[in-house]
Amino acid sequence: MIRNLPAKWDIEADVVAVGSGIGGLSAAIAAHEHGAKAVVLERTDEVGGVTALSLGELWVAGNHRSPTVGVEDSPESGFRYLKRLAMGYGEDAAILNFAVHARVALKYFEETIGLKTRVIRKCPDYYYGVTPDSVAEGRLLEVLPFPADTLGEWQGRTRVSPTVPYALTHEEMFEKGRGVANMANWDYDVMAERLQKDQRCLGAGLASYFVKGALDRRIPLHTGCNVQELVCDGTRVVGVRASRDGKDVFVRAGRGVVLAVSSYERNADYSRSLGQQLDIGSMVFPSIDGANFRLAGPVGARIARVPDITALGYRVPGEELPSGEPIWRNAMQPIGLPHTIVVNRKGRRFGNEAFYRSILYAVDFIDGGTQTHPNFPCWAILDSQARQKYPFGSVMPGQDLPDELGTKAGSVPELARKIGVQEDSLVRTIADFNRYCERGEDPEFLRGTHPWGAWMCGDPENKPHPNLGALVKPPFYAIELHRLGGSAIPAAGLVADIHSRAVGWDEKPIEGLYVAGNSVARLETGASMQSGISNARGMTHGYLAGRHAAGSASDLLKKELGRAGLRGD
Repeated sequence: MIRNLPAKWDIEADVVAVGSGIGGLSAAIAAHEHGAKAVVLERTDEVGGVTALSLGELWVAGNHRSPTVGVEDSPESGFRYLKRLAMGYGEDAAILNFAVHARVALKYFEETIGLKTRVIRKCPDYYYGVTPDSVAEGRLLEVLPFPADTLGEWQGRTRVSPTVPYALTHEEMFEKGRGVANMANWDYDVMAERLQKDQRCLGAGLASYFVKGALDRRIPLHTGCNVQELVCDGTRVVGVRASRDGKDVFVRAGRGVVLAVSSYERNADYSRSLGQQLDIGSMVFPSIDGANFRLAGPVGARIARVPDITALGYRVPGEELPSGEPIWRNAMQPIGLPHTIVVNRKGRRFGNEAFYRSILYAVDFIDGGTQTHPNFPCWAILDSQARQKYPFGSVMPGQDLPDELGTKAGSVPELARKIGVQEDSLVRTIADFNRYCERGEDPEFLRGTHPWGAWMCGDPENKPHPNLGALVKPPFYAIELHRLGGSAIPAAGLVADIHSRAVGWDEKPIEGLYVAGNSVARLETGASMQSGISNARGMTHGYLAGRHAAGSASDLLKKELGRAGLRGD
């Protein structure tokens, strides 16, 4: 932190957004639309942030599109849903603030920048059928394909994902209700045409809409500009010192700095100490290293933590980024498909493979009696039926698994010996699971009881259940799974008030400092996570921060807070 003002500012604006994902861009756009001059600083050479690497979903309760599919919903219902699942790790004011403003921000950006969205049909809330105030569909939205050639010179500088099939929509991937299970039969002609025309869907499309919104307003986007520290005048944050091409760049923020730099997933020390993720792989780029803490810590910003979101993933040999880094892939969908289970070193299942919120909490479980992680390492076990019918990430049905990826054996005992798990236990585990598949129910871990799991990780043509299929046909395969970060969705973040101002340890807002997106502590969700919330959080935080910094704070929450008996200061 710099307390002495520079002799000269190199760039001057009212609002300085640090980070070019949906959080930073929405803040800059909202500030501009409310009369403030905005600028965006991006550390890398591409804009779009982690948003561009995502599935591009937006989870918005009570949104204006849900009635078009016959769903009655409200922000109040969304609040109750999130509060129940937060398990006390969230804060009521933060949950209500998100529930109330997410739909407002969505409609605002649709009307302001031409964001085009639609409901993802037949996609239920994670906990539909498990908890009240969940809905069968209507809360999860996606963008319509975005013509990237309209970005002009920024077309090649707006990030796309190396792992997400961003040339197809959810609607197209889940046509006929099969999704990942039907990957071999996706319409690759449509995908090829989209790639040729550079029409972007999912996260790449969502990010492009906001990049275009900023460009249309002539909001400067400065890439290769790494913010090193905040500049304060003794009473408030008034700017930043950045570095570009080895030189200092001082940027004045007359009304506020918005930190929207995502999280710390690529910082192994932070992942271990701020979260509890050991030896994780990551699907995000190296600059996601905890800059929010480095920048806001010296001005006294408070940190809060909620339970981790660990994932399971794997690396396919030969799949690398241009930089030479390996590409990690999420195993969430493949391990929930029929004829596949996940076991620990004892050869036992330990969770519901078709509902990642179940199995991934179990991965990090510590046995206090032995001081071990009994469920890690772990392996996906599958038979040749799975290989004939379903993809495993980028390995398509019928293709041999690379030797470096998996282990192959003619029998279950042989497979157990090859990977070093308890032989008799693995044989018994598979026999038990096969009986469950015959009955169409899993009494041990309730696999297949979550409608979302059947939609995302199931095959509706598999009988008697989309997620249950016996492992009986040799050869058998084992793929070791690794801890994978939560796609930059962190356990720890900076605390913000209802206007997205950073809050200090004295519980007072830090004047001139705002935070958005994955830089913010997940006090809206607590112990839970729901697809689409991260993007919706970033959009909502940015909307609130931009408005407040521009002097036009939203007062929509006041009556809701009063009605709920909560503080809004």
